[in-house]
Amino acid sequence: MVTVGTKTYSAKEKDIDKKWYVIDASGKTLGRFSTEIAKILRGKNKPIFTPHVDCGDYVIVINSSKLVFTGNKLEDKKYYRHSGYVGNLKVTSLGKLMKKSPEFVLLKAVKGMLPHNILGRQQLKKLKVYPGPIHPHKAQKPEVLNIN
Repeated sequence: MVTVGTKTYSAKEKDIDKKWYVIDASGKTLGRFSTEIAKILRGKNKPIFTPHVDCGDYVIVINSSKLVFTGNKLEDKKYYRHSGYVGNLKVTSLGKLMKKSPEFVLLKAVKGMLPHNILGRQQLKKLKVYPGPIHPHKAQKPEVLNIN
């Protein structure tokens, strides 16, 4: 049902104001934390959200090595990768991957929550993840964002 006189607003690249946010991952569970990051990267927290336009903000995640997992996920959850050769399926548990590169675990979780196309890849580039409390983005003057 369309009413006469109203128009649907579609955001343009020049109308979008991109901000930088710093989020601390200590004590947060992976899934719930990843969904909040994905919302910010897509721009769903803004009133001018348009699905086919990148209207999200930049997100810097610090302390990704301090993420919390419930149950036996550290032993039971597996990450698979394949080289393309026969019989070359590699399996790594979440616990081993968290010790080796905790930023990869969060990147992979957020990547699965973004669109699987060019727009999603563009939005994923705005996510910067660091295992410790130090990040090199002081010049962008990021705002601290608290996610509960």
